[in-house]
Amino acid sequence: MVRIRLRRIGLKGQPTYRIVAAEKEAPRDGRFLEILGVYNPRTDPATIKVKEDRVYHWMKNGAQPSESVVQIFKSAGTLDRFDRFKKGEAVETLVAEAEAAEIKRAAPVKTRKD
Repeated sequence: MVRIRLRRIGLKGQPTYRIVAAEKEAPRDGRFLEILGVYNPRTDPATIKVKEDRVYHWMKNGAQPSESVVQIFKSAGTLDRFDRFKKGEAVETLVAEAEAAEIKRAAPVKTRKD
């Protein structure tokens, strides 16, 4: 079974995450099938970049997002757009809308020092 989940990268105490499609049994930072995006919680606001067309492809074929990825997708609006995709809306329209939302969301960011 394929899961869409986070893969930790970055230095000690400075985590950044890749959103990846991976087999359920694979370790957290182990083997994965495809990189679907990036999530950086240390910036203010958090940086979220998602390849929505590939996320739709994997979810259409049965991949299940993890709980943390569901929260990230909700904040980015990806799940709402996926529901519209399932109802028959064109992928190109949804991807263009996602890119516009990403530009709007990408205000000047500052990295927090935790």
